Amino acid sequence: MGDKAIHTKFWDAFKKVSETDQEFPPDVLLKFYALYKQATQENTFSYQEGEHELVSAFKMNALLQVKSLSADQAKKAYIKLAKKYLKN
Repeated sequence: MGDKAIHTKFWDAFKKVSETDQEFPPDVLLKFYALYKQATQENTFSYQEGEHELVSAFKMNALLQVKSLSADQAKKAYIKLAKKYLKN
C-alpha cells in the first residue's frame, strides 16, 4: 500500500471511529488514541489541565506502547484496529 493510500485509508478509518455511536472498551479507546497520536504527531504527549492524573498515566502508558512505530506503521495499525472493532 502506497503512502497516499495509507493516508487516505487512515483518515477514512479515523472518521468512522469518530462518528460511530458504538461504544468501545476503555483499553481499545486508549489504543485508538495512542495510534492516532503516533500517526499524526509522532512521540508527543500533552497534559490537559484538569485531567485526572490516572487518565494521564493511562494515556502515557498507551503512548509508550506504540512509540517504536513509524507514522505509517501507526496508521496501518489504526486501520486494522478500526476494521476489527467497527460493526459494518
